[in-house]
Amino acid sequence: MGRRRRKPAGDPVDGILLLDKPEGITSNDALQQARKLLGAQKAGHTGSLDPIATGLLPLCFGTATRWSGYFLGSDKYYRATVRLGESTETGDSEGTIIETRNVLVSDEQLQNALSQFRGTYLQVPPMYSAIKVDGQPLYKLARQGKEIERQAREVTVDTLDLGGFNGRDVELTIHCSSGFYVRALATDLGELLQTGGHVTALRRLGVADLSVEDSVTLDDLAKMADYPDRRACLGAVDDALEHLPAVELSVDAAFYLCRGQSVRANNLPAEGSVRLYSSSTGFLGVGVVAAHGTVAPERLVSSGIQTA
Repeated sequence: MGRRRRKPAGDPVDGILLLDKPEGITSNDALQQARKLLGAQKAGHTGSLDPIATGLLPLCFGTATRWSGYFLGSDKYYRATVRLGESTETGDSEGTIIETRNVLVSDEQLQNALSQFRGTYLQVPPMYSAIKVDGQPLYKLARQGKEIERQAREVTVDTLDLGGFNGRDVELTIHCSSGFYVRALATDLGELLQTGGHVTALRRLGVADLSVEDSVTLDDLAKMADYPDRRACLGAVDDALEHLPAVELSVDAAFYLCRGQSVRANNLPAEGSVRLYSSSTGFLGVGVVAAHGTVAPERLVSSGIQTA
């Protein structure tokens, strides 16, 4: 007889927690602490934050883990501090300083440099990232002293505002697309200004329509009396997906959609993913707009159908 698989510790808790991650721990450490505080069996995060970073980290529990990809691909909002005059191995203050340079930068020069990073452009990811090359994360290769050529990726910066500059430290607020690296921005900005640069502070303010103002901290959870109080902080999947348009289906259309078929629907956007509802069952899941006024199932609550 084969060995019986051990049942994961905890209860089958479902929902999404908006966590304000503290500085100094990894996203996975934050996830595991939250999982224990909630007494949950299954959990996953929706894209990691560097250890120096704080701020919004949506965590998915139970069946909600199936929806994490919809946050991975969403826009992000950050507040960052970039220190000019110092370059580090990692592009942030966790890394060893490898070069120092004088900073003789005027406000006008800084504004002109920042203008180069607004809009859509190609960004080369940093070596210290989780991107995999031949199955190996780049950060592991970087720790071995290896430098691998990285392919530039298209990113979009909708907002890059200067909040302050004291001659050395640059305060920025950023609204960017998924896949954007603030550490790469710091490095690239420093090179453009011929000073070098790295991130000394980073806070994620939002993911899609989710805000850090609605989040809880690990300390908040720990101070709550018991599991029911802590689990009351969990939100429903469809509430967390409000950045996707909502579409109501007829009872008949919902029936066929849940069997994997494309169905007709009113008030569809031109393209993209949508939240799907039926008056009989409520939230059905997420669909993708198809041709001729139809929507196809992408990921559904009831059946777990996934076609994309």
